[in-house]
Amino acid sequence: MNLVTHRPHGIEHPYATSLDQRVPVLPSVGERVLLGVWADPSVTSVRCEWAGAELPLTPRVADAADAAALAGGEGHLAGAQAASLGGEGGWAVESPPLTDVAGYDYRFTATTADGRVETTAWFHVAPARWTTTPPVGLDATLVGGGERVVDGSVEWLVTGAGVHRARFALALRPGDHVVGFGERFDHLDQAGRRLDAVVFEQYKAQGAHGRTYLPMPFAHVIGPDGAGWGFHVRTSRRTWYDVGADRLVVEVALGGGTAEKVDLGVYAGSPTEVLGAFLDEAGRAEELPAWVFRLWASGNEWNTQRIVLDRMDRHRELDIPVGAVVIEAWSDEEGIMIPRDAVYAPRTDGSPFRDADFSYPADGAWPDPAGLVAELHARGIKVLLWQIPLLKTAASEPGLHAQVLAEGAALVAGGHAVREADGSPYLNRGWWFPKSLMPDLSTPETRAWWTAKRDYLVRDWDVDGFKTDGGEHAWGHDLVYGDGSRGDEGNNRYPVHYARAFGDLLRAHGKAPVTFSRSGFTGSQAHGVFWAGDEDSTWEAFRNSVTAGLTAAACGIVYWGWDLAGFSGPVPDPELYLRAAAAATFMPIMQYHSEFNHHQRPLRDRTPWHVAETSGDERVVPVFRRFAHLRERLVGYLAREAATTIATDRPLMRPLFFDHPADPHVWRRPRQWMLGADLLVDPVTAPGAVDWVSYLPAGDWVDVWTGARVAGGQERRRDVPIDLIPVYCRASAWPSFDGVFDVR
Repeated sequence: MNLVTHRPHGIEHPYATSLDQRVPVLPSVGERVLLGVWADPSVTSVRCEWAGAELPLTPRVADAADAAALAGGEGHLAGAQAASLGGEGGWAVESPPLTDVAGYDYRFTATTADGRVETTAWFHVAPARWTTTPPVGLDATLVGGGERVVDGSVEWLVTGAGVHRARFALALRPGDHVVGFGERFDHLDQAGRRLDAVVFEQYKAQGAHGRTYLPMPFAHVIGPDGAGWGFHVRTSRRTWYDVGADRLVVEVALGGGTAEKVDLGVYAGSPTEVLGAFLDEAGRAEELPAWVFRLWASGNEWNTQRIVLDRMDRHRELDIPVGAVVIEAWSDEEGIMIPRDAVYAPRTDGSPFRDADFSYPADGAWPDPAGLVAELHARGIKVLLWQIPLLKTAASEPGLHAQVLAEGAALVAGGHAVREADGSPYLNRGWWFPKSLMPDLSTPETRAWWTAKRDYLVRDWDVDGFKTDGGEHAWGHDLVYGDGSRGDEGNNRYPVHYARAFGDLLRAHGKAPVTFSRSGFTGSQAHGVFWAGDEDSTWEAFRNSVTAGLTAAACGIVYWGWDLAGFSGPVPDPELYLRAAAAATFMPIMQYHSEFNHHQRPLRDRTPWHVAETSGDERVVPVFRRFAHLRERLVGYLAREAATTIATDRPLMRPLFFDHPADPHVWRRPRQWMLGADLLVDPVTAPGAVDWVSYLPAGDWVDVWTGARVAGGQERRRDVPIDLIPVYCRASAWPSFDGVFDVR
């Protein structure tokens, strides 16, 4: 083990620094850099040789603000995330200002109390500068943009070695609204804000930090007169945005080579036309079967066949219809391909199993998995199984089963692993499943190899889909992918390849490609269903999740939902739970889920009966039942409207500006939406509400609960008892909903 370690890029966490890195990684001319190392506990001193001088390092600990931001509040994974930066063993020193553009060489020497000395290799750092004209030997161009690009705003960040970033401004008018950038939790309109686009797993509190699992370098710009346009930075590298009053400054990471290009697409027209032009490039959703619009149910502690059947029995006994169950804790959670408690002979070559290769103890967690799926199918319930694209290793966890070690050896030997720049297999640098191997799903060969190991789950068990969780684990600008891309351009694409792989597996068996992902990027539109990721059971998270759904829809995500009322922390109170259930009834996907809590009492299931038992509120089950039955009646409408969305690019869960871009009132109601062509939804997102004010755009509307006609172009206040959510139907379409809302 080395006495001292320095990695100029550190672990490459996009929002926090590790103790062993250089900060900033790419400094500007005249800037100082913080030079950090990790040192063995036996080390008593560290010094840095820098430009002929010696700089002594002093001990340093991880930044408390970084750790706190990563923690994400209460939850079984919070501590692991915060600890990922490390806490002790750091040493650091600040350099003199970097004035020489040729750069500086430096290295570190560590000394222990017993006199051992270790010196690192030399490192080099050259400062960069922004320029409008790259120096001789470097070529940089911006393609596209036309008159939208502000004259004289294009700049390039260069060193003697290459071009590292581009920066330019797009002209805005006073009052312009800017919506998009993928799924965003903080605001519908990003005017006046700064943000970036990089795939990242923010465990909870996404709205507070402005981070997202599903970014895209695409946005709409809608003027106060309703005139609109949009843009797409055609890159998979990281981008940054500063949305000002008269300009939107865009910064784009480049490859650092001697010839670099930025490709900018600009589209004119209505929001639907702009979205359609973007989807011509990104790809469109595939129409999924109507069952995806029924209620989905899951809990991370439903980790035995008995528990799953018990939960489904209770649904049936209480007359709460459920259309799909997502079973998360089914596997050994080492390779996520073999059932927990299954008995089998290991395959040292890592070749795929069949169901016949396993025996299932009668007293085990899953005594008859195929029989369980058949029983659920007989009840009209579809089954999805959880996945992550990681494989544990001996480095990540002691005492692993021989099979997962064989799988890892086969993954590496077959050239199927994501690799570091030196050719060694990449081990996950993130906080969840750390040091695990990651399959290189950028190539069809590895996608086929990886999914072949799960083939029996579809062929022999007859499962209907996969929860393609994770996908945000690729950290490293210089990782190597089999499709020829480097980490800085391949990492954001990883979750797109991941969902595609499992969609193809399902198609190969005649199944619809129902994948259920939280992470993605440009291109994810064509791959399955999405949910908003990990979030607490709070009103703030409820509001943020609504915003996430609307921004995702504005970027072409059709099949989207969230863990209604949150999945983490104590069981939500009845008011939050039922308000959230009401909102989810009118979203593309309606589903509940709960986090693992070590089976501690009281349980944290989000089943309606458990919320009722925990709170003592007898309203919960009948009100939830009412919404679940209403959802069943809406399935046909949702399926038809999803097909229309795919054919026309008009979002299924549609922010009001799509239909009324020139109406200033719609921007004051950022959490209202149209569900399909005819239903206007305004969820109650604050506690204690007895009435609620909605805005009805121009046209004639009908209150779906009373049948009363209401003129548009005005606000409408109505009472909101706990069993009601404000929903209005276009008057012209009201006859087609005859009987749908008669569920009181």
